Amino acid sequence: MKIIDISSHNGNVDFKKVISQRIDGVIIRAGYGKIISQKDKLFDVNYKNAKANNLNVGAYWYSYASDADEARLEALTFLDVIKNKTFELPLYLDIEENKQVKLGKTICTEIAEAFCQTLENAGYFCGVYSFDSFFTTNLDKSIPQKYSLWIARTDGKKPQSYAVYDMWQYSWKEKIPEHTCDFDISKCYRNFPEIIKNAGLNGFKKTDTYSVTAEINGIDFPKADKIKTACLELSMNVKQIKE
Repeated sequence: MKIIDISSHNGNVDFKKVISQRIDGVIIRAGYGKIISQKDKLFDVNYKNAKANNLNVGAYWYSYASDADEARLEALTFLDVIKNKTFELPLYLDIEENKQVKLGKTICTEIAEAFCQTLENAGYFCGVYSFDSFFTTNLDKSIPQKYSLWIARTDGKKPQSYAVYDMWQYSWKEKIPEHTCDFDISKCYRNFPEIIKNAGLNGFKKTDTYSVTAEINGIDFPKADKIKTACLELSMNVKQIKE
């Protein structure tokens, strides 16, 4: 899938032009920081218009957290902003500030854990976004084992920090007709809409499943064999016993 990410910095986005470029989804900035007034001013309209054009939608929150407690506050504010909405794509922590780079691996890992765990506890599929080298210099190897990775590297080379990642932001210069701004664009390698909906995450309700057990006694072999064939065609498990 081709995914763009947007914020109020992109201005008013014409999503019909977006889908004309065969883009499959959009990850929208919901806000930044730890207070509700830092909600992205175009988040609601971007969400509404993306959904109206049948795009897969995700969201991200830009972090300024200096420790795990601040990260939890950011996550709680994020949850407040996105309540009553559904997302086919993950929710991402965007951690890349220079002051966070200087915090080192232990604290940044604690920030990512606190943020993502808060989202997971609320029923969301979450992940971490940053530039390529940040994942090796500032995040423990446990992070990619637990959460989705969205890695930015725009020099034409694939990300080097990990061999396996869910999304690669490979350009900040994508053009959309009739827009003067450039767009960030990523390749997505997982079928997130199916994974998320089947699991009942990100505001979606999990589909109920049922099992059916039936037993018929006292029938002759031709009828038993006919019923067995019909059940197999329905992908049922069949156990035929001679009485």
